[in-house]
Amino acid sequence: MTKATGFLTILFCTLPLAAQDAAAHFDYRVLATTRTGTMSKEMNDAAQAGFVFGGVMGGQTEFGGKEVVVVMKKNLTAPKPAKREYKLLATTRTGTMQKELRQAGDDGFVYCGMTVFDSGLAGREVSVILERDPDVPAQHIEYRLLATSRTGTMQKELQQAGDEGFVFRGMAVGKTALGGAEVVAIAERPLR
Repeated sequence: MTKATGFLTILFCTLPLAAQDAAAHFDYRVLATTRTGTMSKEMNDAAQAGFVFGGVMGGQTEFGGKEVVVVMKKNLTAPKPAKREYKLLATTRTGTMQKELRQAGDDGFVYCGMTVFDSGLAGREVSVILERDPDVPAQHIEYRLLATSRTGTMQKELQQAGDEGFVFRGMAVGKTALGGAEVVAIAERPLR
């Protein structure tokens, strides 16, 4: 694929969204911190002001160092502000993350995004952001966390999860306490 073709593909893929939001006006908040607890609090504070999750990325910023950066957005033309609650999970242990995802799914939290969070205390952690609308009855969700250092194994595990009705939601490459550098993927399905 040439660079020009790639650009046109990206431009074409964003056109329907741009046309849909042409009449909308947005306000944004960029949140950045080195602490997961601080990010969780800041996201929930922004949610109280009508902001919803937009995107997340972990990495090295020029002045902040190793941070996680979250963009929150608010549709200023919406008839009423959105209401959300956020939960940020971060750990180096896949077993702990699976347990925390199970609890969040039982509480009706849905997957928003994930990244690798390089916190000062715990090192490189896989971080998952989940949200729920407190005014909507919770749909319980079953999450499956897949972690492996081999992409061939990830293929098999994702295929097995897909055969069981799980939908792939996201992935990151992170360093876990037991597995070292691993591909970590999350899949979900509604609980019956």
